[in-house]
This record gives sequence, structure tokens and C-alpha cells, in this order.
Amino acid sequence: MRKNYIIKKIICFGLVFTLLLPAAAGCGDFRDFPADALPNREESEDFTSLGLSPEFDYEVPESLPSILADQVGYVIGSNKIAMINSETTPETFALVDAKTGQEVYTGKIENKGFDVAANAYISYADFTDFNKAGTYYIQAASIGRSYVFEIGQEPYEALFSKVFRQYYFNRCGLTLSTELAGEAAHNACHLREAQMKEEAMIKQDVSGGWHMDEIGSRDVAKGCQAVNSLLLAYELYPEAIGDDMGIPESGNNVPDVLDEVKYEIDWLLKMQDAKSGAVYASVSSVDSKASGYLLYIDGITMDATIRFAATMAKFSYLYQSYDREFATLCLQAADRAYRYVENYLADVSQEQYFFAAAELYRATGGYRYHNVVKAYLEQNTEQDLGNDFVFWGSVTYLSTKQKVDMTLCSSLAQNLMRQGEIISYASKDSKLLVNTDEKKGGNAGLLRDMMRLAVVDHIITNHEYATVLENHLHYMLGRNLQAISYLDGFGGRSYQEVDAGMGIMAQVDLNAELLLLLTAILDEEIMVGEE
Repeated sequence: MRKNYIIKKIICFGLVFTLLLPAAAGCGDFRDFPADALPNREESEDFTSLGLSPEFDYEVPESLPSILADQVGYVIGSNKIAMINSETTPETFALVDAKTGQEVYTGKIENKGFDVAANAYISYADFTDFNKAGTYYIQAASIGRSYVFEIGQEPYEALFSKVFRQYYFNRCGLTLSTELAGEAAHNACHLREAQMKEEAMIKQDVSGGWHMDEIGSRDVAKGCQAVNSLLLAYELYPEAIGDDMGIPESGNNVPDVLDEVKYEIDWLLKMQDAKSGAVYASVSSVDSKASGYLLYIDGITMDATIRFAATMAKFSYLYQSYDREFATLCLQAADRAYRYVENYLADVSQEQYFFAAAELYRATGGYRYHNVVKAYLEQNTEQDLGNDFVFWGSVTYLSTKQKVDMTLCSSLAQNLMRQGEIISYASKDSKLLVNTDEKKGGNAGLLRDMMRLAVVDHIITNHEYATVLENHLHYMLGRNLQAISYLDGFGGRSYQEVDAGMGIMAQVDLNAELLLLLTAILDEEIMVGEE
């Protein structure tokens, strides 16, 4: 490229000189000009410019790999595909041992064509047949190479552990030991009493719970969202998260997922008004130069109260076999919050009311809750399972051991299966093999869909659904057009190089849905590669 540029400059200079030559001849012949008429000048590197200063304020485009792979790895026996983002590709690719530099497998590149949603040409490098454990990368002539990844029996174990322990790292009001937390260790924080934002003279203890951001805020709505997803993971796969996950409560004969959730539940109980049963929305931390920091309790909201009612009832039902007394306390708190909301139904959605009633009905068998559930389902025969409240309430009603309306349950089950088919079809129809639009981002929507597909797969155990689930994990770990991992500390290129707000693990609600996805993938019944 540089050589061609120099040749073009020489040609251009020759043309200019040729055009100027006749004009110069009219003033005398250059060949007759005496050389000694020129003044003597010493050679110098100094030069005079034309008065133009070069500007270098352009941005150098970032060089991204065109071969996209899961930057953590692939399970032995699973479908193993890397993707190539290029309009033109060579015929073959090679799998290279990262330690020795030796090619260990070669295959043909399969051109898939142009993906309209992704606005990219996509091809596949399929190395499913290769199942030797090790670390590798994909390379292809004129295309380059991928990031390094692992092939092994359990490439996601470390990831699974860290995603779960993210909640322990985010605990407020607790000293985290170096032994358990490593670099995340810190002294107990936010122990002082918080004051009501609207009544500064009223103060109370609201320590505990999970930090929602770097300044230590805690939020009822987001906390309930995370708890519901974690409890759903426990319901579907009760053996997946044992009593040995490396948190302070490990070894107490209670599944660590319930122990971790209880830490948030203890804080949620502090957020309920003792007199009315209503729930305060959040606790915010504000730095103060005079006193270090101040804690404020934000006001009561119906959104926080109805979410609290549903979440407490769900936890109570699942925790009763471990601590019946505490489970009863949570159920009573749920009922009080629900009764408070009944006085302000115009301020909550039907979907939220349905979800809370479904959880309370499963936990108590009370007919008044069942009437609310049936009324909603009879009025909404085509349930919007894209709505989290409808989805959670529907799954709870289908799984309750109380007396149910079989006609409504049959309709719910069919709708849930239909939703699974829609998600699966959309994923397989995409050349990126995920149900997302790259132009719009969409990790939150992606995880929401995988939560639904995990439920459907648990019901009918479909090998195709298991493959779809794992393809979405591949996407989040680097098999996307930006070639980034959306998960902290995993993969060769982090989302932080593009946009710090794109991370999943730092968001407690999304992290819980990620854990559910990982739990489904790691569960023995649906492990990709098993028939």
C-alpha cells in the first residue's frame, strides 16, 4: 500500500513538471542555465513549510478480531462454533493449541450470508468434533485469530461461583474477610441509622442488604427482582447450588442460595413500616464533608409494597422446611403489605396484584388470594409472559400444591410452551444464534427470554432448548459483533473497553437472571452434548 502511494506521487510530480516545462522554456532554457550561478548553500535539514500545520485529532479505528468465540470456553461434547464477521472468507480455518502454537484441527468455513438484524456478514467455524481438553484459538488466512478459550469438562465452574458470590461481595453492613472475599474484602459499612427523607427527626436501623451501586444504595424493587430470580433458580434446580459456595453460612445444612437470599430478606423486613405494613422504596447514601456520609430512607411506594408482598410470600414458602418460625414471620409481613395495597389498588398494576396473590395463595391456600388469581387469568386468556409479574405468577400457579383451576392451568401451560417455541425459533433463525438485535443491544431482554426458556426446558427437557441456552451464554462471553465479554473478569476483552454501563454482573437484578441461565446450562439433565 505504501509503495503504491509513493509511485502515485512520483507520477503526479512528473505530470506537473511536464505541464510547467513549456512555460519555463519561454523564459529561457533550463539546460543553458550555468550551475555556478547558483549561490553556495550548505545542506540543511531545515525547511520552510507552506504555513499549514498538520492536525492529528482524528480517531484511530480500533482493530477488533473478526473471529468471534466464547472467550471462556466450550464444554467437551457440546456444539462448538466460532463466528466470522467478514463479507469474504477463506475456505478453511484452523484450531490452534495456544501453548504449543500447533494446529490441532482444521475445518471448512460455512458462509451463512448477511444478517439484517445484526447488519453483518456471518460465517461459522464449526469444531464440534474436536473434544480434547486444553486452551486454543481459531485462526484463518486473511482474517486473523480469535481470543484464547478453553475446551474442558467444566469451563464455566469458576464463572458460576463468582456470579453467585457477587451477592456476598455486595453485602452491606458486614465485614467481608480476605479469606472469603479476596480483593473485595472490606470493613462493615453503612451501620449508622438512616433518617427519613421527608422527616429528618425520624431515624431507624436499615443496615444490611445488597449494595446496588458504588455508593452503597439499596433498593427494594431491584432487590425483590433479584430475589425472585434466585428463588426461581432454586425451585427449578434445587441441587445445583449446594452448601459449599464459599460464603459465611456455607456448611450450615441450608442451601447457600437460600442463605444469601435471606441476607437480603432480613434487610427487606427492616424496610416495612411497623404500623401500616407499607414498604419504603430505598435507602440512599450521600457523601457529607462534615460527617462522612448520610443515609436517607426514601418514601413509601405502592410498587415497593406489592413487590415486597410477593417476594416475602415466595421466600416463606421455600424456606419453611429450614426455619418455620422465620418463614412464618415473612409470611405475616407479606400479608400485611398485601392488605395495605388493597386500599390503593389504583396505584398498582393488575399484573403486580396477580403475582402477589399467586404467591400468597401457594403459601397459604387462602381463597381470597385464589379469587384474585382466577379473576386475572379469566380476564386475560392470552397472558403477556414478557411481563415479569405475569411470568412469575403463572409459574407459581402452575407449581402450587393447592387446589387449582385445571382449565386455567392448561391454558397457562400452553401459553408458556408457545412462548418457549417463539424464543427458540427466533434464536435459531438468527445467524448469531441469539434472540437479540445487535443494533439495539438487548442483554436485559436476552436474559429475560432465557429465564423463560429455562422454565420451559425444565418442564419438557428439550435438547434444542438446551443448545439455545448455551448459545446465549456464548454470546455474552464474546461471540458477539463487538467481541467483548459482558461479564467481569472473564474473557480476553471486557465490555469496559466499550461502555462501562454494559456489564451484567454489576447489576444485581441481571446478575440473578445470569445465574439462572448458568444453573440451567450446568444442570446434568440438560447439559449440552447429552442426548
